Amino acid sequence: MLTARAGSQIGFWNTRPMGSSAGEFLKKVRSRLQLGVREVQQASAVIASDQGNPSYYIAASRLTQIENNRSIPGVFKLFSLCAIYGLDFYDLLRRYGVDADKARSYGDRFFPEVTRPALAEVHGLEDKVPVPIRLDPSFSWETTQLVNRVVALWGAVPAAFLAQCNPHRQTYAYIGLADMTMYPLIRPGSFIMIDPERRRVTKEAWKDEFQRPIYFIELRNGYRCGWCQVDGSRLVLISHPHSGEPVRSFSLAFDADIVGQVVGVAVRLAPANKPIPEPARGFPKPIEIAK
Repeated sequence: MLTARAGSQIGFWNTRPMGSSAGEFLKKVRSRLQLGVREVQQASAVIASDQGNPSYYIAASRLTQIENNRSIPGVFKLFSLCAIYGLDFYDLLRRYGVDADKARSYGDRFFPEVTRPALAEVHGLEDKVPVPIRLDPSFSWETTQLVNRVVALWGAVPAAFLAQCNPHRQTYAYIGLADMTMYPLIRPGSFIMIDPERRRVTKEAWKDEFQRPIYFIELRNGYRCGWCQVDGSRLVLISHPHSGEPVRSFSLAFDADIVGQVVGVAVRLAPANKPIPEPARGFPKPIEIAK
């Protein structure tokens, strides 16, 4: 049975430079998540069974070929790899040389005389984003209230237009269910927003734990977020005192990389309900999904 690992399913690798080949990149991601080729094969078998399409299945031998750049995965296997590793589908396409967003750049080069809709969507975002157009006159900024009840008029805006107004490109991460580093301030199962432009550990004073900056760190064997302190060439990762996790020290040159500062958190207030596996099902065998 597959088990959730701390720091897994974090899809922000697209913020890293693409110096290696796509196959090498996938191998590094699998290694970082501590997954074996057989585990990936089993997970892809579940996806293939759920989708009713054997093309989603990735045999261990085929995965080895993909990682060694001897085989280019099709769209279905790319989907499975993204689902299992927590990667962005369009980012993985770009690593194979296909940039879906560049399709719009050819809009005025072919058949410019034909009238047609203009592409406004940004891949990975919702097609339309509802935004408040007009607030109810009774709305008060000082009072805690439901936004839905004070908005007099909603409107739909293409996400591409909103993305252009964002001064920073934010990165998002998921806190694994086994990661207790910042509990109870940041609970397992939470989603966090990271500002990659804030990578320098600040030395400014803070009044309490809520004001102290939290950073997201990439380690050799996974990821953690926590309070940080730089001591010469060492990065000290400080956990919340109520978490029971130890304070750890890493080499900034070889063992740790600061991805950015955590600037937003969607916190889970109730414990996550772990799915109970169905005893009778198990993993489909390759012969079952190949029919």
